[in-house]
Amino acid sequence: MSSTTRITVTLPSDQVAELRKLPDNVSGYAAEAVTRQTRHQFLGDDLRRHEEEHGPFTDEELVEAHGKFFGSTSPSTGADAA
Repeated sequence: MSSTTRITVTLPSDQVAELRKLPDNVSGYAAEAVTRQTRHQFLGDDLRRHEEEHGPFTDEELVEAHGKFFGSTSPSTGADAA
């Protein structure tokens, strides 16, 4: 088991009320949220760095990436998006 550190955070009261409704522990929920947000930020940083070095992604690269993430080779746009 990894070590833990107790911290205090300040949240809006309505968010605290919603957190208290969760069946899981709030600490676990917060840890997952921090992990998800950090991963999202690191990915964004990596993508920006790639574009700075190699130029913007092509339409073909974006379609391929969409397919890998969502299991489709063509992203839905406009009225077709659900």
